[in-house]
Amino acid sequence: MRSFAPVNFSGNTMMSEQSGSTSVPSASRVAPHPLLKSYYADEPARKRRVNEMFDSSAPHYDWITGAMSFGTGRWYRGDVLRRNGVMAGTHLLDVGSGTGVIAALAQNLVGPTGVVVAVDPSEGMLAEARKAGVRDTRLGRGEALPVEDGEFDIVTMGYALRHVEDLVVTFREYLRALKPGGRVLLLEITRPEGRVQYGLVKFYLKHIVPVVTRIVRRSAEAEKLMRYYWDTIEACVPPAEILAALETAGFTDVKRHVLNGMFSEYTATRKGAGA
Repeated sequence: MRSFAPVNFSGNTMMSEQSGSTSVPSASRVAPHPLLKSYYADEPARKRRVNEMFDSSAPHYDWITGAMSFGTGRWYRGDVLRRNGVMAGTHLLDVGSGTGVIAALAQNLVGPTGVVVAVDPSEGMLAEARKAGVRDTRLGRGEALPVEDGEFDIVTMGYALRHVEDLVVTFREYLRALKPGGRVLLLEITRPEGRVQYGLVKFYLKHIVPVVTRIVRRSAEAEKLMRYYWDTIEACVPPAEILAALETAGFTDVKRHVLNGMFSEYTATRKGAGA
């Protein structure tokens, strides 16, 4: 669960947009953000350091994100799943599943005839997911999923897109895992455009949340992870590049729905058989 829920900083406003003609060259790496040199020096070091932060913060993570979202996170994610057609019998793959909040909610929706698989690179986070009742957890990354071709009706990722190595490579793996006609659903926090909202959100996520985390949970690593969380939001590529990367990977009907100016829901579809 790389997760924050929609706290209304600027009024409850929604909007949608569709991908334009922008394209991302398939030959070049499309990172979600530049290397953040204050945390690591290169890509292998990034993977190690991020895993270390999530492993050590796993026992604190649900408390932190629940408190910072004022308890609305689970409701929001459940609502998003229902709005995107998760129902009895659905086969769902949750990537970057973390402590398994989306996966656990999905299990309740798909019932005994459905399938839910939770994938995450952090064993510490997956241990928490299993405690929460998630039945099928697998160690892995979005760029190399431990699943067969065409297994799933929907692939979800909740607030973890900023932690992958390459957007296009990751999205091609999602395409491979989906059945023809299957859909991808990506939840992400986007840096607000307005100066006032940006300033409020930055102060809250970069300063208040880490300090409260350190005081209440007494974990320096959890505090650092929360500061890193904001830094990746601030450095993340703009939504247009994420939409373009989805198209480059082969998805169609690529869209972004925005809540409160900062909570992005990206959706896209794998072409149906014979399309």
